[in-house]
Amino acid sequence: MNKKTFQNRIERCTSIMKAEGYNILLLIKPSNMYYLTGDGRLCAYAMVTHDGKVAIGVPKTDIDDVKRSAYFDSVVGFEDEVGMIHSIAHYFEHFDIKKGTVGLEYSFLTQSMMGIVTHPHAKPRDVLPKDCTHIMSGLRVVKENQEIDRLRQSALVADIGIKAAIEAVKPGTSESRIAAEAEYAMRYAGAEGFWRTYVSSGSRTGIAHGLPTNRKLESGDLVMIDVHPVVDGYSSDVCRTVCVGKPSIEQQSAYDVYLKAQQATVAKARAGVGMVELGETMHGIMKNEGHGEHIFGPPIHGIGIDFEESPLPPGHAFFHGEKEPPPLPANVVIAIGNCGLYSESWGVRVEDTVVVGDEGPIILTTYPYFLNLT
Repeated sequence: MNKKTFQNRIERCTSIMKAEGYNILLLIKPSNMYYLTGDGRLCAYAMVTHDGKVAIGVPKTDIDDVKRSAYFDSVVGFEDEVGMIHSIAHYFEHFDIKKGTVGLEYSFLTQSMMGIVTHPHAKPRDVLPKDCTHIMSGLRVVKENQEIDRLRQSALVADIGIKAAIEAVKPGTSESRIAAEAEYAMRYAGAEGFWRTYVSSGSRTGIAHGLPTNRKLESGDLVMIDVHPVVDGYSSDVCRTVCVGKPSIEQQSAYDVYLKAQQATVAKARAGVGMVELGETMHGIMKNEGHGEHIFGPPIHGIGIDFEESPLPPGHAFFHGEKEPPPLPANVVIAIGNCGLYSESWGVRVEDTVVVGDEGPIILTTYPYFLNLT
């Protein structure tokens, strides 16, 4: 992304900062740093002043690399955590901020990290911390066209990963091997990384987060596969469930109900819809089909630089330190199908990455839907 993109983002950010009384933001969450500077490496930070100055601190080994990739006014290197604290203090002095408010990412920082960045050696005593989670979420929730282009490329890679994983589904193959096939295919197709790859089989498809194990597939097992590749800094999210062999009548029926509910919810992804309405649409169909007791968790979440980000359903938002989202404008990107339909011994789920459009949904992940592999 070009320099103008980051300048526009910083301008929007500082406008909110001024309106809400923030003198400076101190960002450590990689995705937030990436959004405002183009670089979101670990063990680093970015500081943004209310008048638009951007400073970055990184390990001194990384200075040349960050100069090639990031937008900033100044950069400093440090050798260790103590050096990091002193470099933060240096920027407060450099920007002549002796009192006021510093925005911190309360929903991201651990207690020990919070202690470091609020230590008297890191900031002036009269500069008080305040949560800035909502500022960054608000900035990032509506995607620019170039962000949607990157999400579209990520979705293409996700489809490739799902295809490779499903082709590996055979009796005797382990969940871990299936995950490996998906991840190899996604790397080969252009992913620089991925968030957790979920592969679960048999009774494990009935759990909320099916991280892969060495369990080997057996005939008749359902297999739930969920991948999240990162391409040019942006993540997509796609899930498919297939059967090793022929599914039972009960399994096929549950799958058909879930797909019906998911597709009806996707169809409602147009500007002005609310997260609650989307969730109620999906859950309502499953309840009407007799599966009210088999529902778990919110079925929708936002996606972008992080594979799970704002907008989030109200309860989920509160848990993540976010605010309840207003009706969704166009160009918000969401994953629909986040939680499955879970019976006592197995579960089914499908999920897609969808752009909320002015006139209707723009579906980015397009791998076909089928439960039976034969």
